[in-house]
Amino acid sequence: MCSVCLRSPCDPRCPNAPEPPTVHTCKDCGEGIVPGDEFAEIGGEYYHIECLENMTTRELLALLDVYTDTAEMEGDGW
Repeated sequence: MCSVCLRSPCDPRCPNAPEPPTVHTCKDCGEGIVPGDEFAEIGGEYYHIECLENMTTRELLALLDVYTDTAEMEGDGW
């Protein structure tokens, strides 16, 4: 029996509880994606939703293989 939570096995909120099993690893932060975490699979890689939310628009576009360009006038212009 745990001396902190007085349970066997430990309550998941107990500091003595073992780490939850990793289901996937986030490609952005390298941390485990554990049961209960919200994630996305992009191109066969896994990302925490929080990590995606912290990316810039350009980073997300590159991640999705969407590339940007700059518009230019052809010929004399105006």
